[in-house]
Amino acid sequence: MSYVDVTAGMQIGEPIRPRARVWTRLRKRPVAMAAIVVIVIIYGAGIFAPIVAPYGFSEPDFANTHASPSWSHPLGTDALGRDLLSRAIWSAQTTVIISIAAVTTGGLLLGVTLGLIAGYLRGWADAIIMRTAEILGSVPTILLLLIITATLLRRVDSAAEDIEDLTGLDWITSSGAPSYFLIFGALSIFGWVGIARIVRSQVLSLRESQYVIAARASGASTRRIIFWHLLPNVSNLLIVALTLSLGGAAGAEVGLTFLGIGVQAPHPSFGAMIFEGAGLTQVRQHPMLILVPSVAVSSLILAFNLLGDQLTDVLSPRHR
Repeated sequence: MSYVDVTAGMQIGEPIRPRARVWTRLRKRPVAMAAIVVIVIIYGAGIFAPIVAPYGFSEPDFANTHASPSWSHPLGTDALGRDLLSRAIWSAQTTVIISIAAVTTGGLLLGVTLGLIAGYLRGWADAIIMRTAEILGSVPTILLLLIITATLLRRVDSAAEDIEDLTGLDWITSSGAPSYFLIFGALSIFGWVGIARIVRSQVLSLRESQYVIAARASGASTRRIIFWHLLPNVSNLLIVALTLSLGGAAGAEVGLTFLGIGVQAPHPSFGAMIFEGAGLTQVRQHPMLILVPSVAVSSLILAFNLLGDQLTDVLSPRHR
């Protein structure tokens, strides 16, 4: 068997066993397992919100406003009598949609692809991609996110209404899709920069490896070398980076909505819930209004950060 055949077999067969070892090591770490449990609970509640939420996200009960926790309302109600537990569950759905969409488009599609291309091709491709990344990284991200969402929100809503008129679909605007699309699109514009830099730095050290040289000498195409040989060898870094990116995207969505330019009412969001519960009078008289969303958001972001740290330790070379 030739040298190239051996390395190709390694690329196909070896990643399975290390992944099993990673899970085995994670199970021995209480902090990692606690973080995974928190993420699964919040994301699971968001994904299955139509099933697990006791009430709709905007079901008012004006006869039962600011109710204390009870069997019918485990976390109480807000100023309109809406169930806080249900609002939190539906807000988790918003966080799931936007964070996963932003990380998938900005992190995986853009960040990984551009990082692989820049690191392997180098030259003009590397220069264009990295200079663009430097430009985006040199400006205040939150400021540009505010400008993009504030200036384009009405236009996106108008475009959605035009699509409804043309297609006869009457659910696009009411589902909140325009604001979801705008927010994760804006996050994707900046979300690829960090991951692209991480991937590029790793690929620069791998492009002269023996298995890459052997693949190149055997006539493998650039596309095959990038996605078949190099991509699997940066997967460990990607797992950690994407885990942290999910927490960052969730926090950014909450922040934008808190400022009033994120997900628009009546669609629920942790940012909107925190805004409604903010204020000295509200905090003193009805602390649950701000405690419920704040605890949920803080727990989710903390869980992603802790899991990222644990994955860094587990995936580091000294543990292999």
